[in-house]
Amino acid sequence: MIGVYVHIPYCVKKCRYCDFCSIPIDETAGRYRSALEQEIALSRAKFPDARVKTVFFGGGTPTILPPEDLCAILDAIRTAFPVEPDAEISIECNPKTIGFEGLKRLRDAGFNRLSIGLQATQNDLLKRIGRVHSFEEFLATYSAARDAGFTNINIDLMHGLPGQGQAEYLDAIRTVAALGPTHISAYSLILEEGTPLYDDVIAGRETLPDPDAVADMEDAGMDLLEQLGFMRYEVSNFAKPGFECRHNLIYWHNEPYLGLGAAAHSSMIEDGFWVRFSNDASIPAYLKKIEKGKLPRAERIITNTFEQMFESVMLGLRLVEGIDRKAFFDRFGCDVIETYREAYDKNDRFGFWDRSDPACLRLTPLGMDHLDSVLRDFRQRKLIDFLR
Repeated sequence: MIGVYVHIPYCVKKCRYCDFCSIPIDETAGRYRSALEQEIALSRAKFPDARVKTVFFGGGTPTILPPEDLCAILDAIRTAFPVEPDAEISIECNPKTIGFEGLKRLRDAGFNRLSIGLQATQNDLLKRIGRVHSFEEFLATYSAARDAGFTNINIDLMHGLPGQGQAEYLDAIRTVAALGPTHISAYSLILEEGTPLYDDVIAGRETLPDPDAVADMEDAGMDLLEQLGFMRYEVSNFAKPGFECRHNLIYWHNEPYLGLGAAAHSSMIEDGFWVRFSNDASIPAYLKKIEKGKLPRAERIITNTFEQMFESVMLGLRLVEGIDRKAFFDRFGCDVIETYREAYDKNDRFGFWDRSDPACLRLTPLGMDHLDSVLRDFRQRKLIDFLR
């Protein structure tokens, strides 16, 4: 069973903080739909036994394409692969890019989970980070989605934005939660080199909240989300019970997934090996390869057991539930704690491990705050073992 990710690299315009593979929509968009359909067929020939349990259309802004194109791409996936009857089929949506009729078309075609990129409820903050919509336009999109029949809706929020204080962030959480979504993704802004926002911060034209203020904002936000009934199940994701994103759980459980489209990444069992591969990030290069009947791969790496083990730790420790020790043993033939005993003991001294369930290796909230340093210890230990 696999998840399928479909990358739509087009936007109205790029947000000021974004370093994803995305461009303003141009004349290549029509060819891109056809290329995706061809890639799906080529992938079916490569992975004839794959069965699909989740599909996720991300971007970019998928809903910038006509609904009939999105439905045709989903139909191509269903034609090529057996898709489970209860599959979670998600699509990202930015406010103002689609209305009721388009959303109804998607819902009728089988899309059953919508993720709306809001980021903030204050219009001044939205302008400062380059969003193309207002909060009022978000409300109209959310209402249209409900009317179209979407009952499983995620809303993205961000903290650590320029000019944002804790009061503004908590107000955004309360306002959004009152609408009744099933899931809220609450991310911290990551300042990426090469983005317009990065350039403005470096030049002193914009100022971000200091790291302590961002940490306090994050902690207060987590407390509020849980008070409002949204349970944290991953570093930045909160859901009503039973509404965790099943597609993203595939990533965090280090299960196989197939990425389609420009810059998409995959992790699949291919010719008996666990392989990670990526597609060309250049849209012209992607289109050229597909139109020649070739898979658009830019890189292919066979991962060894040591790398697979560390990836399972790296991804699994992002989850509040942590790593199932039996599942790890069944896959790799060793216990995760004993395998990484030195790294485990080092971080145990700091109170980073939650001991409430011996069947799992999981971090306390304090440990999750120090996830990067914990993973450095695990990575260092495994590299030393490998070199020996």
